[in-house]
Amino acid sequence: MKTIFGRLGGLKTDQIRRIEKLYRRKIPPRFIATPLIVREISRLSREIRRQIAVMITRRGKIAFVIIGTRRQIVIPDTRDYRAAPDRLKGLRCVHTHLDGEQLTSDDLSDLALLRLDLMAVVAVAPNGDPSRVYAAHILPGKKTKPYQHLDPMLPHEMDIGCDELIRAIETEMAARQAGRDIAGGGQETALLVSVSTAPRRFAQDALAELHELAISGGIQVIDTVLQLRKQIDPRFLLGRGKLQNLAIQALQEGTSLIIFDQDLTPSQMRSITNLIELKVIDRTQLILDIFAQRARTREGKLQVELAQLKYLLPRLVTKNTAMSRLTGGIGGRGPGETKLEINRRRVRQRIRTLEKSLDNVRKHRRQQRIRRRRNRIPIISIVGYTNAGKSTLLNTITHSHVLAGKRLFATLDPSSRKLRFPQDMEVIITDTVGFIRDLPKDLVVAFRATLEELESADLLLHVIDISMPRCEERIKAVEKILADLSLNTIPEIRVLNKKDRISQDRADRLSRTIGGIPVSALDRRTLLPLIDEIVSTIKRVDPLRPLP
Repeated sequence: MKTIFGRLGGLKTDQIRRIEKLYRRKIPPRFIATPLIVREISRLSREIRRQIAVMITRRGKIAFVIIGTRRQIVIPDTRDYRAAPDRLKGLRCVHTHLDGEQLTSDDLSDLALLRLDLMAVVAVAPNGDPSRVYAAHILPGKKTKPYQHLDPMLPHEMDIGCDELIRAIETEMAARQAGRDIAGGGQETALLVSVSTAPRRFAQDALAELHELAISGGIQVIDTVLQLRKQIDPRFLLGRGKLQNLAIQALQEGTSLIIFDQDLTPSQMRSITNLIELKVIDRTQLILDIFAQRARTREGKLQVELAQLKYLLPRLVTKNTAMSRLTGGIGGRGPGETKLEINRRRVRQRIRTLEKSLDNVRKHRRQQRIRRRRNRIPIISIVGYTNAGKSTLLNTITHSHVLAGKRLFATLDPSSRKLRFPQDMEVIITDTVGFIRDLPKDLVVAFRATLEELESADLLLHVIDISMPRCEERIKAVEKILADLSLNTIPEIRVLNKKDRISQDRADRLSRTIGGIPVSALDRRTLLPLIDEIVSTIKRVDPLRPLP
């Protein structure tokens, strides 16, 4: 027999056997449930003094039989029945209430959060007979309530054209989604969420950066939600009620993705995705996804894959949809423990293979650096926050055509160019991947082969976007990463970029307060003071110093 879910303790063998027989029943698609099913679950429920629920597929089969307490039922994992922004789950729930209640707030929350086809409650009379049936369905669109109540029914009145009603709801959902896809160019849509204990202005800056990351990743942002808390909820990050409201908002907006600005632990990811029927990713996953889109060289692809797998490994046990943007569903279909162990072993083997390949890349790069040293060619590395204008500066100085986009992480693979200054000095200038606050540790480890290029630099050009409010915070983020990489001893020139976007007085003030040379990377004429400073600094360094 199929599994009975829920609280079976204390039930008699005969009662369990009769409850198991519910799986044999078939329900015509036009009916919410048949009078026979309603009568059976009512009498059994009164007998065992617990709620009983049946989850019915659109073909009329009973997929789950659930035993609850007197006051509630707990719906089991239904992730094999996938919902989508334009589709419902394909399951309807019919369960009993022993005290004559109608649909409760918990019933309506489950209807919306799990995107069920229908939620129905059978009010059980004291003699065990069903008295009334109360039902509700999801109401598409951004309305005050995401559900619609049906008129109360007698047990023999449940031939309501249930299949036609569900198709009509999904048709409306599909039409709304199609309109959104046309408006958004087919982009995936998402709600952005930040839960922070920091002061509001810092939290707002972080959420604005997450918005930029989402756009850079090809995601259409529907709304942003900021919650300031004295203490982070260790299980759900934000309160359970607020999380439910987010899921209802996502349903109303027609989106199936929530992106958290904070990194989620495996247990938080599991708790959140067990509560709401949505795809949930965090900031690290979003950055990994952007890197996966941007990697062009074999080296870049190896580094991104390594970072993804290191992020995935501890989360294979979560059995949710959180990794689908990265893994195509690995660990998301509820495999048994044996398959999970197989997946873990394969991931570990692949990580070892990638690390070996990247070690070879590092050796090759070291040999290149040694040759440069022998040729006595100074090396200048351009560093800075992502989207600060590093690639644009490289293009302007060297007359190159490296990809430079107005988006975060437009540059992923490093680019090097030779440059001869008028003083008959030849140097190599290297553009590197941009930094960002709280750079994921797995990315730092995976991109070690690229970041080691910085270790051999004779000079760092720290490009700073001075048109950004509170650019000092970004300077601190970059300096922290350089210190973590033990690169803070290399001579550095601060390049205060995008001075054309601010007033001259502000540019002069920033030059005095944070130190550096104001430039516009788009205008070669503004770079002359910077070039003079580069030449004088390079003359003071020793291009033959030993490699780290």
